[in-house]
Amino acid sequence: MSSSSASLRGLYSDPSSAWSFVQSLPPAAANSTSTAQSPSPYQWSSRPSHNSIFDLSPELADPSDGIDPINLLKTVAASVILQYTSSAIAMPWEVAKLLLQVQWVPRDAGDLEPSDVPEEDDDAVCAFYTTSGAPASHFSTPQLSESSNDNDSYFADPNATPHVGFSTLRQTDEQGYVVRRSVLEEGTRPEYIIPVGSASGVWGMMGRVRRFRGEGWLALWKGLLTSCITEVLSSTFQPMIRGLLPALFLPTSAIFSSPPMFLPVASHLIMGFILSPLDLVRTRLIVQSFSARHCNYTGPFDALSRILREEGGLKGIYLHPHLLIPTLIDSALPPIVSFVLPGLLASYIGAQITKDANPIAWGFAELASSCLGLLITLPFETVRRRLQVQVRGTAKPIKGCVELRPAPYNGVVDAFWHILTEERSDLPIPPQKRKRRLSKGKERAGAGAEERPARDGEEESWMKSTGIGQLYRGLGMRLSATVIMLGLVMFSGGDEADGGWAEL
Repeated sequence: MSSSSASLRGLYSDPSSAWSFVQSLPPAAANSTSTAQSPSPYQWSSRPSHNSIFDLSPELADPSDGIDPINLLKTVAASVILQYTSSAIAMPWEVAKLLLQVQWVPRDAGDLEPSDVPEEDDDAVCAFYTTSGAPASHFSTPQLSESSNDNDSYFADPNATPHVGFSTLRQTDEQGYVVRRSVLEEGTRPEYIIPVGSASGVWGMMGRVRRFRGEGWLALWKGLLTSCITEVLSSTFQPMIRGLLPALFLPTSAIFSSPPMFLPVASHLIMGFILSPLDLVRTRLIVQSFSARHCNYTGPFDALSRILREEGGLKGIYLHPHLLIPTLIDSALPPIVSFVLPGLLASYIGAQITKDANPIAWGFAELASSCLGLLITLPFETVRRRLQVQVRGTAKPIKGCVELRPAPYNGVVDAFWHILTEERSDLPIPPQKRKRRLSKGKERAGAGAEERPARDGEEESWMKSTGIGQLYRGLGMRLSATVIMLGLVMFSGGDEADGGWAEL
């Protein structure tokens, strides 16, 4: 009886205890007690249930089992899908902003009115066509006889200059095409170019792209695949490069301390330089016409191969001064501004503001630094986009869906100078379609001549004489995105030290 009670006593467990933690035994002890005891009761695991989205949680796997390849593939697939979706959501705003940045708006865009064609009286029209040698039977009145028209055309001077400026007497080039006098002319504007000055902001350009017959809804997602690949590569390898640089440039004792500022800046600079060809391809895919008749590249792979073949290979795509200098500036300047400006603003206030002690005040300091940083970095980004659109070597010029500058820029400084001195910023340019009718009454002609200068004077503005607004296209959208991100970080309680500001 005593032996049986002893054996049953070892199998007893308290039913009120829902959790049971069994200490692992050495192999020898486990073998000695396996014959004396029956199998242990069911053990409840303290690990939470596996309920992640897409059934992806590689961090919950047992490290002793190694890396599960199926779980790893699921994680990569989910990451790609999420990145592609986020890029697709932001892509219409990015396309509209980039088109505004590269659009060339000359200062004299609204001076010449292509529709301001004088409508003469019937007698004047007939007289012009009769003296110019045209068949007057189509324009003459019934009182004019055929013999009089023949005599007038016979004795007319063929070298005489007509006194009425009709569009049929426009200057032509060596191929017979009419020379374009203004970017606002409807008759000479190519069919794939969106009218210049028709949209002032990002939202307005999105509407123009959507309604333009050569573009449409799908044109708002041009360059989506290239943008997604660039974002995935940048977000994956930039932290790796940042973690590798301290081991290369810092002693072992200083690796675990706070790294100097030049290491994060160097990581952004290296990653921006490596991915600069993809950024070049993305810019050209967005700027080119969406029509299959006028597009230069059929896709990102075709664009990259043609640029390498026609524009100097890897040396031309990486080390050309028009691409290298803007890439270095645009890659290094934003991280420098984001690292330096918050501390400078906090020290300027005078109070000891830190991220841990004053998170709200530090968040507003980061917001102010981001807004000021956009005023510094956005002009360089605009100049970089303008230089990326220019082709080199034997490549054919891009047929852009917006007006591009006919003459190329000669570098960063030259691009800044010409944007400020030859362009205007008062967008959208209102259409001025006014037809003046020349009549025999002098009072009516004099009244029309007095109205026109007054109307033009009302439309004058100081932004017409400067192109500084062209350097800040998309500023409002970027500021709105920065404010929204600050609100999300503050209300969600995000505390990532290197999260950065998400910008569209």
